[in-house]
Amino acid sequence: MDVEQLKQDIIAYSKEIGIDRIGFAAADVFGELKERLRRQQELGYQSGFEKGSIEERTEPNRLLPEAQSILSIAIAYPSRMKHAPKGTKQERRGIFCRASWGTDYHVVLRERLKKLSAFILEKVPEAQTKVMVDTGELSDRAVAERAGIGFSGKNCAIITPEFGSYVYLGELITNIPFIPDTPVEDSCGECRKCLDACPTGALVQGGQLNAQRCLSFLTQTKGFLADEFRVELGNRVYGCDTCQQVCPKNKHMDFHLHPEIEPEPEAAKPKLKPMLRMSNREFKATFGHMAGSWRGKKPIQRNAIIALAHFKDETAVEELIAVMDNDPRPVIRGTAAWSLGKIGTEKAIAALREAKVKETDDQVLFEMEKGLEMVQSV
Repeated sequence: MDVEQLKQDIIAYSKEIGIDRIGFAAADVFGELKERLRRQQELGYQSGFEKGSIEERTEPNRLLPEAQSILSIAIAYPSRMKHAPKGTKQERRGIFCRASWGTDYHVVLRERLKKLSAFILEKVPEAQTKVMVDTGELSDRAVAERAGIGFSGKNCAIITPEFGSYVYLGELITNIPFIPDTPVEDSCGECRKCLDACPTGALVQGGQLNAQRCLSFLTQTKGFLADEFRVELGNRVYGCDTCQQVCPKNKHMDFHLHPEIEPEPEAAKPKLKPMLRMSNREFKATFGHMAGSWRGKKPIQRNAIIALAHFKDETAVEELIAVMDNDPRPVIRGTAAWSLGKIGTEKAIAALREAKVKETDDQVLFEMEKGLEMVQSV
């Protein structure tokens, strides 16, 4: 087998199937990453969404016993929305982060990686392959960095020379011993714009993230959001792009190369009030194809309620009262109560006082008290 020729054939084929960048890395243990993950664990900085043990996340041969190489792929996604709808005082809008604008990237990348795997197996029938995208054990970013896709920036994103950090990443482990590519040199330099711009201080230092404070992670949680994070959430309903938006490497980066990941404006920048009364079926029909739907409608609805408070949207008071009075979920009832206190109209205050008499859940009552305190402190 001519491994170098096979590598060139794979690179050529990857372009044919819509892969924007591909790199090859050795399947050695990720020793430095292992130490960093242990430190993150000790500090309590992990999100809890990580899959597998630290060993599984850093030792490729635990996932494919005869692993020799890892192929890393990147697909560029848009940073700007064509024909983006504008919110009005009567119809405020939320925003999904750019990585969730089009068809779920897990689906898109997995489809490409399966084609890549089939191509390799056609050329080398005895080859072994294993594909994964984000939800797999390996760190997509660590693999991409080793494979020369880009360097790991201070914002913890892979920054590519061609597309900035607006790329989806995936990988394929194989037992074929490809010659590794050369890593890209880190060029963040003294820049610290992402660290300074992070709304919650989640970027502890360059390359270190406390996921427990990251708005991108927090928008995906299902419980009550701490008050300090509600203040910073703005109109985000899923994810956060701040550390990418301020990065100089992303200036003028906007690629529209793949129709399936083009944003649907009404889904990517949805009206907030209709989200409060969506059924599960309506939620799936509207957002089910997007990566941002993976946790279900509860976190998205909670975030939409907080966004209405951010706008102090008086036109939403009636609907927020209905949610506070009738929704069976304490997190949603309580967040609606807090939002009504933040908006603070006479009708909102009266509804809060009335609902407080009937409410039996301690957490919801606590949110109602906070809502009324906000009104009294004005």
